[in-house]
Amino acid sequence: MGLTASLPEIDQEVKSIFVIHEKCEKYIPLHQHSKGQLSYIDGGMAYIRLADQLLVIPSRHYFWIPGGVPHSVTIRQNGTHLRSILFDTGTETRQDFYNSVGIFPINDLLIEMMRFTEQWNGHVLPDDERFVFLQSIKAILPQISTKHLPIALPHTENERMLQIISYIEENLADKHTLETISRRFGLSDRTLSRFFKNTLKISFLQYLKLLRMTKAFELIQQKEHSLSEIAYLTGYQSLASFSYTFFQVTNLRPSALKD
Repeated sequence: MGLTASLPEIDQEVKSIFVIHEKCEKYIPLHQHSKGQLSYIDGGMAYIRLADQLLVIPSRHYFWIPGGVPHSVTIRQNGTHLRSILFDTGTETRQDFYNSVGIFPINDLLIEMMRFTEQWNGHVLPDDERFVFLQSIKAILPQISTKHLPIALPHTENERMLQIISYIEENLADKHTLETISRRFGLSDRTLSRFFKNTLKISFLQYLKLLRMTKAFELIQQKEHSLSEIAYLTGYQSLASFSYTFFQVTNLRPSALKD
């Protein structure tokens, strides 16, 4: 049973830990649950949509979503494993980690611990011997989750803005400036600048940079292009410029993800 089919069951046992592993390429619709969710993306890439953000989850990264936060998940690549453990956080909500959405690179310890639970599915209750092992996973998260991945695209339902974003996405390799996009959509530079800041809460150039880095992550995960090709496809004239911006945004070298 996948995560979508399991959603009605997750909160039925308040004190349980709910475990689910699935191999999928799918869309998990908007939902929420009272349990905090730890999920590891194994072998692919995913996107989480929150109320006002689209978060990028590369392979070999995990994410934490506090209980009560509405979200949807999109997994695009066939064969991706989504490994999820959902916890009753209880008094742990006093720790900052459990109260915020976060994306983090996974380490070997957490990989092995989560893969160890692969044959477990559904509720694990406090009187089950497996419960202690699962609790230990939750307990180490604040200590190992120190390098947050900051790739988050602002989201909007504004139709005019969605048209502009769609055009940029479809022509991402082009050299875009505030002036070229303004002319394309019949706006003044000043009007378009205000439109981005009022609608997405960031500047045009900030959004363009994040959009390009999001696409770069996706292309790197696909393993079909060299880094020089990815630089060109995402609008950079040189690999050096692309690599510098990638590191500036993510604190990671693109070559580290390419391996």
